[in-house]
Amino acid sequence: MASSEEKRPAQKKIIEGVVVSDKMDKTVVVQTERKLRHPLYKRVIRRRAKVYAHDEQGIAKTGSRVRLIEARPLSKTKRWQVLEVLA
Repeated sequence: MASSEEKRPAQKKIIEGVVVSDKMDKTVVVQTERKLRHPLYKRVIRRRAKVYAHDEQGIAKTGSRVRLIEARPLSKTKRWQVLEVLA
């Protein structure tokens, strides 16, 4: 019975985006983009969102493409951590 009720760790979300600001200490602002199809007109729409991410080493600079991983709440607005810098 205990084996069926065991909790498995949840898989954390990973997103990619472009750094638009690195002026804060250990924090970057990343603009992410997702595409969705309009339910009535069937046209592809681009939706953008800005997320705040924790950057402990300060490796991400403005304009660089980064990969983020979901994290526990680190502050009022930060819920992501920089996983790696892609370009």
